[in-house]
Amino acid sequence: MTTAAIATPAPAHTPRPIWFVLLCASRFATSLSFMVYAGALVPAMQAWGMSAGEAGSIQTAFNVGYALSLVGSSWFADSLGARRVFLWASWATALTGIAFAFFARSAESGLLLFALMGLTQGGTYAPSIMLVAQGVPADRRGAAVGWLLAAGSLGYFASIALAAWLAERFGYEAAFIACGLGPLLAALLATPGLLGRTNLVAGGGARRLRGAFRFLSDRRSFLLTAGYTAHCWELLGMWAWLPAFLTASLTGAGDGAGMRGLWIAGAIHISGFLSSLLMGRASDRLGRRAVLVAMGVLGAACSFTIGWMNGMPLALVLAVAALYGFSALGDSPVLSTAMTESVEPGSLGAALAVRSILGFGAGGAAPLAVGLVLDRAGGAAGAGWGWGFALLGVGGGLATVCALLLPADRPDRS
Repeated sequence: MTTAAIATPAPAHTPRPIWFVLLCASRFATSLSFMVYAGALVPAMQAWGMSAGEAGSIQTAFNVGYALSLVGSSWFADSLGARRVFLWASWATALTGIAFAFFARSAESGLLLFALMGLTQGGTYAPSIMLVAQGVPADRRGAAVGWLLAAGSLGYFASIALAAWLAERFGYEAAFIACGLGPLLAALLATPGLLGRTNLVAGGGARRLRGAFRFLSDRRSFLLTAGYTAHCWELLGMWAWLPAFLTASLTGAGDGAGMRGLWIAGAIHISGFLSSLLMGRASDRLGRRAVLVAMGVLGAACSFTIGWMNGMPLALVLAVAALYGFSALGDSPVLSTAMTESVEPGSLGAALAVRSILGFGAGGAAPLAVGLVLDRAGGAAGAGWGWGFALLGVGGGLATVCALLLPADRPDRS
């Protein structure tokens, strides 16, 4: 592969060059396997004779592997090049996806193979953002990152909907195979799209090690990292518990409540798809700070509100839930774009690695914290939902404060 030293990012020649289109398509295809286990969970539990704890441990294993690969791929993308790491991770995910699709047929094999898929799949995330930072000018970068993350959100929805439909009609094996082959399609799309792009690499490891933490001394980078950590607390906690809350709200809604709950969970990701598209572009026009403040305030308001709405008209609950999904994910492309503008290119991967440790550490603890609040506050039948989501709202509030403290960055419209 061709390598070169990091320099000023090369501008894109067209608003949507073919490499970028294929990168987004690859992101969508990779995400087809992300929610396959959640979508086929009930049939898999029955076939494998698992308890709820055993079933949860498989998803936890995937999450741990995904977090580790986020950190590792971000770190090595500086010295090895984002293009090279992305393609390696894509093909490794294709192999683990095939293995999971055809050989996960027990609790033990499912845990091992799903963990391996998480350990490879997370390696495609940060390098893809770095590729956008290297190839798209700053005035269009927010929209570009928004398209990339929106493709992932659309893939999450397709994953859980397709897996649930196939598992219900043909068994969990059909769901695993159909969705598990998504990463293979992703690798086949990404490889020709990136072959013509230069693999940019940074300096030595000592420089990267210093740069990994030096960026935190910059006010803007520190606030963006703190805001991302608070954002992950709210977002991952919401993703874990909002479907359960909506399912509880649907109790007694009549036949097909379980399927309606599935589509509600999917609608959360559809709203995330829309917010990634709209808010990334909005930040190009209005400034990163303005959009981050708006999304932080809206997300916190939804967190502090929705848990107390159990028993209210279903249409109202669903409307707030869709707004919640929109706002909680709306700052993701903006935070990532702003980070690419705040950290020197040669240290961006290391900075994203540190950010991943902090963000996913907080996000991983959030579902447990909400569960403990639910237990102590009377559970789903009492005030538990209200206080549990309010705890997530603390993250939204902190993200808002971090955004307010950012320096003004309104774009020059001239």
